[in-house]
Amino acid sequence: MALVTAGRLSGDGGALGDNLSPPLAGSDVPAAARSLVLVSQDFDVPSRADDVNQPGREVPADLPRVDFYHWLLVDIPPSTTQWAEGQWSRGFTPRGKPGPQADLGCRQGLNDYTGWFAADPERAGRYFGYDGPFPPFNDSLVHHYVFALYALSVDRLPVSGDFTGAQVREALAGRVLDAATLSGTCTLNRRLRSG
Repeated sequence: MALVTAGRLSGDGGALGDNLSPPLAGSDVPAAARSLVLVSQDFDVPSRADDVNQPGREVPADLPRVDFYHWLLVDIPPSTTQWAEGQWSRGFTPRGKPGPQADLGCRQGLNDYTGWFAADPERAGRYFGYDGPFPPFNDSLVHHYVFALYALSVDRLPVSGDFTGAQVREALAGRVLDAATLSGTCTLNRRLRSG
């Protein structure tokens, strides 16, 4: 199985920019697949927000990092293997996009902006679906993003309600026939971009 960009992953996919879901294409899906799951994740998010986006400070490289889910799309029909740019997200929606029900009979989980913005009175809400990269402008690390496509042996992933990335990971166990990943990096730190 393979996962590639069906075009170019643009810098406009950032959460507070155009926030366009990326163009992706899967191929060689196993004939036995009954559904697909797509997960997008950043593995380099600061575990504490003390220094995040604070002028004159930098998030230290040795700060422990946590996973951050940007997108959880489940119950994708196995014949649906191409997604156009902006098909699942066009623009940032303060307080979050609706869900979990989505097009094509799919469901979208809560991404981790739900927790990140929980204390922000103007942005607090339930963030379903895709919201793209927006690493701190002062992070000393380049962030690594992975899109993973899973072919499953079941029609419907056994998660319900406002499900999370951790719940998707747990539900995938024992149900994956094949998987493919696509990765990239992003930084908003001018020092790292000019290097």
